[in-house]
Amino acid sequence: MKKTAYITGADRGLGLALTKVFLESNFKVFAGRFMSDWPELDELKKEYGEDLHILSLDVTDQQSVNAAADYINEQAGQLDILINNAGILKDRSEDLFGEFNYEDMMKLIDTNTFGPLRVSKSVVPLLMKGTSKILANISSEAASLTDSWRVKEYGYCMSKTALNMQLTILQNQLKEYGIKVLAFHPGYVRSYIFGEFNQDATIDAIESATGIKNQILKSPAIEEHMFIDYQGNKLDW
Repeated sequence: MKKTAYITGADRGLGLALTKVFLESNFKVFAGRFMSDWPELDELKKEYGEDLHILSLDVTDQQSVNAAADYINEQAGQLDILINNAGILKDRSEDLFGEFNYEDMMKLIDTNTFGPLRVSKSVVPLLMKGTSKILANISSEAASLTDSWRVKEYGYCMSKTALNMQLTILQNQLKEYGIKVLAFHPGYVRSYIFGEFNQDATIDAIESATGIKNQILKSPAIEEHMFIDYQGNKLDW
């Protein structure tokens, strides 16, 4: 049987690139799609057929998350790798002396922090049955307390710092089941995280995705540092 990977936010950008590189590595991929009118996953489906399963997924909706987990269970009965990639950055807030948009900040927390927790909880029983047992998450250098340098972007940074705390707690509990938890800084990726394609970023999505895939396939020991970049370099909490 082929190994299985579940990737959220797979419509475009890094999530789409992760889907491509795992399909190329002979995985059966379950790709969570939020925007049904975005065509790239359908093009991949034509190429990879039954190795790619496209799931409708809104990580802020518990019913949607549960339905995706049920589908994976029906189709595979287990899961080797989860990559919580779905995330947003949009926030109309300014710095401390400008206007704050708390509605935007709450949406960031719901998507970037609670979204991964909903998804992880939904498929942990399947990961326990898998062989690779990797629970990976796309975090950010913006999560680091030690290396904090920004003077704004409160909502995004806090959402990712809270995600990292979540992941340390998950690892504390899941280590007895052999599940390795990882938090990746993907680099400054040319993607759609700002809503529009960010042409000014420095790293192509495929380069970042390939690096993340390579680090995951190394099957790092549970005791190894969890917070790393796409090249395997350790980041400070």
